[in-house]
Amino acid sequence: MKTLKLGTRGSALALKQAEMTEAALAAHFPDLEVERVIIKTTGDRRTDVALNEVAKAEGIWDKGVFIKELEVALETKEIDVAVHSLKDLPTVLEEPFQLRSVLERAPVADAWIGKIPWSEVRKGSRVGTSSVRRARQIQFLKPGVKVIDLRGNVPTRMAKAALDPDYDGIILAEAGLTRLGYQTEGMFEIERHPIFVDCFAERNFFPAAGQGAVGLEIRRGDEEAGTIVDALNHMDTWNRVSAEREFLRLLDAGCSTPIGVWSTLTGEHMEMGARVFPETPGSPRKAKASGVVPLEVAQQLFENLK
Repeated sequence: MKTLKLGTRGSALALKQAEMTEAALAAHFPDLEVERVIIKTTGDRRTDVALNEVAKAEGIWDKGVFIKELEVALETKEIDVAVHSLKDLPTVLEEPFQLRSVLERAPVADAWIGKIPWSEVRKGSRVGTSSVRRARQIQFLKPGVKVIDLRGNVPTRMAKAALDPDYDGIILAEAGLTRLGYQTEGMFEIERHPIFVDCFAERNFFPAAGQGAVGLEIRRGDEEAGTIVDALNHMDTWNRVSAEREFLRLLDAGCSTPIGVWSTLTGEHMEMGARVFPETPGSPRKAKASGVVPLEVAQQLFENLK
């Protein structure tokens, strides 16, 4: 392959993840020419409605709103590899496509960024998020908190946390903060406004399946591109995210379903935990599981739900 065409969204975080992928490719294949193709997705375009309403507004079903156009570009061979935040990728891909590899995972926790510390958030506090999973957990852990829809890329959201009086704070993924060079603990300032950052323990505020991982999607059967991205695959990350995504598949759940799941891998021993929230605010079902075969641990986690 003379040139590998890499497709990505155009947000600051997506471009950073594309840079990470390009650096990994350069390390393994120094003679390979890589072309970056920036594609605007439905989720990027439709900022006028809440994120969980975008698919409904656009008539897109069972497909992540941040991947549709990237998959079209894959299918038409405009690109050879699509770079995704893995938590945006639907649990089951359509037949022409294959999740082939993942980069080494970043921290998977969610983080509070606010005008006040997380410890001071209480009934009546206003918290911004576009994630139903985060909204349900906020309401579960801090009853009476008001959840306000939040759209925009990471820098835009950070500015809202510091400057917009409608928000006492927001919740973002620690991975995005880390990759874009933001501080992930303590206090710092945005335009001279103090901001507090607290990263949650994963077993207290459960992350999304695949959170912190970058997934590389190809056309099924494209072994030339597949062989290249195989060299980038981080096996421990692959085993963990495969189990997390299998748990979602068993639940028949997607990337917008209010489910939190964590996993750890020590040697070959895997542990997992999950919270599955109802469609309306309420207490979640919970489960834990452990073992040495990732997909079997996911099956056990599913069966242990209560």
